Amino acid sequence: PRTYAPLATWDGLFQRMDRALHLYRRFAPRPLRRAAMDAAARWIIERQENDGCWGGIQPPAVYSLIALHLLGYDLGHPVMRAGLESLDRFAVWREDTAPGPDGLPAGPAPVRMVEACQSPVWDTCLAAIALADAGLPPDHPALVKAADWMLGEEITRTGDWAVRRPGLAPGGWAFEFHNDNYPDIDDTAEVVLALRRVAHPDPDRLDAAVDRAVTWTLGMQSGDGAWAAFDADNTSTLPNRLPFCDFGEVVDPPSADVTAHVVEMLAAEGRAHDPRTRRGIAWLLDRQEPDGSWFGRWGTNYVYGTGSVLPALAAAGIPASHPAVRRAVAWLESVQNDDGGWGEDQRSYQDPGTWAGRGASTPSQTAWALMALLAAGERGGKAVERGIAHLVRTQLPDGTWDEPHFTGTGFPWDFSINYHLYRHVFPLTALGRYLYGEPFAPGTP
Repeated sequence: PRTYAPLATWDGLFQRMDRALHLYRRFAPRPLRRAAMDAAARWIIERQENDGCWGGIQPPAVYSLIALHLLGYDLGHPVMRAGLESLDRFAVWREDTAPGPDGLPAGPAPVRMVEACQSPVWDTCLAAIALADAGLPPDHPALVKAADWMLGEEITRTGDWAVRRPGLAPGGWAFEFHNDNYPDIDDTAEVVLALRRVAHPDPDRLDAAVDRAVTWTLGMQSGDGAWAAFDADNTSTLPNRLPFCDFGEVVDPPSADVTAHVVEMLAAEGRAHDPRTRRGIAWLLDRQEPDGSWFGRWGTNYVYGTGSVLPALAAAGIPASHPAVRRAVAWLESVQNDDGGWGEDQRSYQDPGTWAGRGASTPSQTAWALMALLAAGERGGKAVERGIAHLVRTQLPDGTWDEPHFTGTGFPWDFSINYHLYRHVFPLTALGRYLYGEPFAPGTP
């Protein structure tokens, strides 16, 4: 027999509702059920992107194709064909060793791996920032070309975020090649920071895009003063308790890393003293962990959160002597590895007491810690010098770094990401800021 949680709990209530709806399915009026399924199909089809995908990532594409096929769409239907073709663009082919009938290697054979997501906008803006921090001239052709591409990816149509912000004009960027329904605030903030590092030949075009992005981002501030990735005030915990929500997160609460990137961007735009920026700063100061770190929602984990917040506070004019900054510096120094680097295991999402700030040193996490310490005025300090020495020592002959560990996060603990560019762009950013200083003087554009 099925075991239910107590009826007085949300889990118990939803479990019984789920059971009741399964029974109702046997007796539901067919026209009503068909109308509901047709409405669901329309909703899915309306959100298919121009490239055939959904949400710009593989999981919703797979689920959408399964749902439409169950609703009677055959594989030759244009919607299905476009969706299946989009999945091929997530495929990565490589030579690997295929097993023989006895399970032993039988020789090389092509292997196809399907990526969960691709991050061209995120990668491009971070690479542009890294190159600028490393001393590339603002009018360098590579930076201008990157800015051109980013400007071409701006999303100026209304998406599902408008349900909560119906009067807000669009203007932002997504994470992926095609995801017009769901631009995200994190990418938008970093793209603006990247664009401002480029001497573009059409400054009016760039200024207009940035102005739209700033307006949209400010409009997406949640009621508590912080920012989430895709939505505003999407904080209810009830959807996660639905019986069919058995993987990852289905809500989008504000996070320290996204809020920090927005604060840093607004400060760079001369809005450090805007009341909305100050509310974001107050939220960050209120969410500091007792040990001095910040939780990292979209990167692993407390090292990422702290590496995001300290540069933002510095850009917004919070002095290095502020108690929150000193606590964060002390925490970073306390978790530095013996080899001079920093690392954090994904298990910190489940067991922060054991794993927060603990793990094998990685290039990206070492760089995040260095970016935080440099922003806090620790250039020349022992921890910074050891961290820089670690990056220099571990750099490969071709100028890159090796990072087999997963330091990116989709859903904490459920879905981890190994960003292949993180191991390069963040160390370059940290080294550049060590040599040339911060990109913006605190509190000024």
